[in-house]
Amino acid sequence: MNSFATLDWAVIIGYFLVIAGLAIWVILQKQNNTEDYFLAGRNIGWFIVGASIFASNIGSEHVVGLAGAGAGGKMPMLIYELHAWLVITMGWVFLPFYIRSGVFTMPEFLERRFNSSTRWFLSVFSLLAYVLTKVSVTVYAGGIVISSILQIDFWFGALATVILTGIYTILGGMKAVVYTEALQTIVLIIGAGTLTFIGLDAVGGWSGMRESLEPGYLNMWRPPSDPDFPWPSLVIASTIVGIWYWCTDQYIVQRVLAAKNIKEGRRGTIFGGLLKLLPVFLFLIPGVVALALKNRGELSWDTPDQAFAALLMNRMPTGLKGLVAAGLLAALMSSLASVFNSCSTLFTVDIYKKLRPEASEKKLLRTGRIATGFVVVLGIIWIPIMQNISGVLYEYLQSVQSYIAPPIAAVFLLGISYKRINSRGAMTTLVVGLAVVFLRLGLELGRDSLDPGSLLHTFGTMNFLTFSSWFFLFSILLCIGSSLLSPAPSEAQLQGLTFSTLSEEQKTANRASYNVWDIVFSLLVIAIVAFVMISFAE
Repeated sequence: MNSFATLDWAVIIGYFLVIAGLAIWVILQKQNNTEDYFLAGRNIGWFIVGASIFASNIGSEHVVGLAGAGAGGKMPMLIYELHAWLVITMGWVFLPFYIRSGVFTMPEFLERRFNSSTRWFLSVFSLLAYVLTKVSVTVYAGGIVISSILQIDFWFGALATVILTGIYTILGGMKAVVYTEALQTIVLIIGAGTLTFIGLDAVGGWSGMRESLEPGYLNMWRPPSDPDFPWPSLVIASTIVGIWYWCTDQYIVQRVLAAKNIKEGRRGTIFGGLLKLLPVFLFLIPGVVALALKNRGELSWDTPDQAFAALLMNRMPTGLKGLVAAGLLAALMSSLASVFNSCSTLFTVDIYKKLRPEASEKKLLRTGRIATGFVVVLGIIWIPIMQNISGVLYEYLQSVQSYIAPPIAAVFLLGISYKRINSRGAMTTLVVGLAVVFLRLGLELGRDSLDPGSLLHTFGTMNFLTFSSWFFLFSILLCIGSSLLSPAPSEAQLQGLTFSTLSEEQKTANRASYNVWDIVFSLLVIAIVAFVMISFAE
């Protein structure tokens, strides 16, 4: 494997200097309260919102895992990257309720809609979810990328990046995160896009790549009988995960809550949806190219998760190699910074402030900074356990998210669309949902000790997509049933929080927050998604 030249190191160092300069500029600006620190003063425009959404989503798990999915025959996983239509769904459907309510967090919105118990529960649930997925996966994937490229120890590379990212996140808050993410988005797109272009050129273009693969390899649609990716379960489960992740998860929604108003926030989601279409070409295709070159005997790697790094180090010319490496570091740092800031917000606003309502703004800021460190430690501890669940990193991430998403997505969807849903229905769904998640994870980890054919073995080994689909239906029925068996919420409590309780003034304001171009670009995103889905059907 080729190593970096002096010019490559100069590009990487230059990237870090620019990021450091931008972070220092933000840190030097005065932040007096929690709105400044956690939501950047609610004064962000659509471009920064959209770039931040994209950069937050695209982490090292995409660099390693999505390329690994392309190189390892997991093409159906591509559907998770075609959820750009759900990004704009958040802007059109959910965002107006969030911004009108003036909340900082998604658990806080549940308190407005239901009661304080649901807020407490979702806060803890979300923090656990971040440890199980975002923190551990990002650190683990980042360690793989850094150790493969820089030829250093896995844990040293992972921890060094965590510490560097943590410094500017803790000191600069949300504003430091979103502005550095805007720059990192540009670096990432240019760097990874260059690798895709050079990789396709090396393999003889799209046709040359297809010729080097077995027939039907690029088909993302498997028959319903497929044991791994049956298409009906794939479509349903991925949509459920998409609704949870893009429309209700603090990690993503916090970026949009920082927008100046509903119009800027919605346009940010449309721009973010357009950017979200890029990972197919920036990461998955390089993984497929790496496989095609391996089949020709022109490239070698041991596991699919190493495909992207192998292509980078062996095919990119000097200078550009450093640019792509900077893009990979940008992906790692931006996603880490986002999850750090979101965890800090959840803990400080939804837990600490509820326990200590008299705490000063200065005390809340200090608490938020301290909370970040604990989440990082928990994520690092989870990494060895994570490695036992799935052999492919991206598949692990989607499987765990498929367990977490159904109860939360059900509560939020029903919460804004059906005014009869009450706090008992929401709380029952969340509590039972968490119990089911841990039961499934426990049985999955211990599946080898279960009797084949038994109920527990079936529950623990059922295809994760099929499990998620049935789990969502169960959550919907449980939420509705529990609500109907208890008193309906009052109209005063629901005012402006469901579609049927919007005032005429609110409806008029919502209609005034978009124009024909917002609709045109939203339809364009949907059209591109449909085109890609058809293109990967063989």
